[in-house]
Amino acid sequence: MTASAVRDRSRGTPTGGASPAEGEPGRSLVAAGVIAAVLAVASGLAVIIMLVLAAWIAAPHAGLGLLAVLRAATTLWLVGQHVGFTLRGTGRIGMLPLGLLLLPGALLWRAGRWVVTAAHVRRLRGVGYAALALAVPYSLIATVLALVSRSAQVTASVPQAAMCCLLLGFVAGGLGAARGLAPWPQLIQHLSDRARSVVTAVTASVAVLVAAGAVLAGAALAVHLHEASTLQGSLGGGWVGTALLLLLQVAYVPNVIAWAISFMLGPGFSVGVGTIVAPTGSALGQLPAFPLLAALPPGVHQTMPAWLAPVVMALPYLAGALGGWLMVRAAPAVSIEAAPLWGMASGVLAGALLGLLATFSGGPLGDERLSAVGPSGWQVTAVAAMEIGIGAAITAGVVNYVVLRRASSGAVSGASLPAAAPRFASAEPDSGHVIYLNPWEGDEPVSPPLPPGPSALP
Repeated sequence: MTASAVRDRSRGTPTGGASPAEGEPGRSLVAAGVIAAVLAVASGLAVIIMLVLAAWIAAPHAGLGLLAVLRAATTLWLVGQHVGFTLRGTGRIGMLPLGLLLLPGALLWRAGRWVVTAAHVRRLRGVGYAALALAVPYSLIATVLALVSRSAQVTASVPQAAMCCLLLGFVAGGLGAARGLAPWPQLIQHLSDRARSVVTAVTASVAVLVAAGAVLAGAALAVHLHEASTLQGSLGGGWVGTALLLLLQVAYVPNVIAWAISFMLGPGFSVGVGTIVAPTGSALGQLPAFPLLAALPPGVHQTMPAWLAPVVMALPYLAGALGGWLMVRAAPAVSIEAAPLWGMASGVLAGALLGLLATFSGGPLGDERLSAVGPSGWQVTAVAAMEIGIGAAITAGVVNYVVLRRASSGAVSGASLPAAAPRFASAEPDSGHVIYLNPWEGDEPVSPPLPPGPSALP
């Protein structure tokens, strides 16, 4: 598919052969979304049920019937959608590994691609409808499963099942639907210049912070690798337990990266009520016996050398500066004051994404001291929007000013060429001045006035 084909699709022009009318797939789009949602849920549940059944057969299960096994598998499937639950005698469990979203996300991605093919979606704006057609029944099915899987021991959160599955289905299914419509380069080129520049800035800023967070978390764990390995060996469990614990730690890696980003931004994160881990220092109590937490020794101490703290806290500003530079390179602003405003807007969007990531990376681990674990979502959003936005606004303003100066210099140089001189001239013998005349002045067509708005500004 070429870029022109994508434009033809967005205008409703058939790209070859007989194409169904846009109103015709309205009913089939809903049906395709329902079928895809059912298949995505069934595929994920089948994988979880097989694993739980294998463990049930291999381990003693006196007093545990098949119905309880199915309920446990359904609860684990909901946990994979990042749905919290209440455990009897422990309390609310909400800090779940983000890595578990990989399986349902991949299934919803594939389901979204199937929906646009089965419903004959030919327009770019139809991707949003396809995502909704998939996400709504997916959320309804998850809500029903959360209700039927309740037991005296474990109770899944019904509102969270509806919200998380709706968001996951819309994002993963929408991305899959967009990819099924056309390759990414063609979709990005189909955006307007301003939208493409903002998307480029936000993506670059978030990518830099994610990479820096991964490096920072890996370095902190490497410094305390001996403590982590000692704690891993002390937990025991044989090779099966060790393998499961390693898989669980891998699933928590995205959470750790989100915590490291919150640390770089300044708000930090907590591991229990009344605790804090920030660049200025940390105050922690007794930590759970989890190897990844070995990088956070308890007590009151500095989290890093004094010379390293300013470098780490400058990374969000540098990420914003990179985003602002790339934004102007993608689409320079026509006025000097517009570029900083778009740079600040990209910082606000990046802060919203990072705040959402921080919100889902934490949660309670019971009703006692560990009822508050992870970063604060609203604090990360506010601080990230300010820091990234400032870096992007300043850089975009400076770079855009340089671009406009170069463009104006080139225009002046071009106007001074002999070819650009007027065609008629007369000389006054007394003064020696040359007066350039245009005999057709006034007969030239007058362009209509520009509409009011930013484009009419000088």
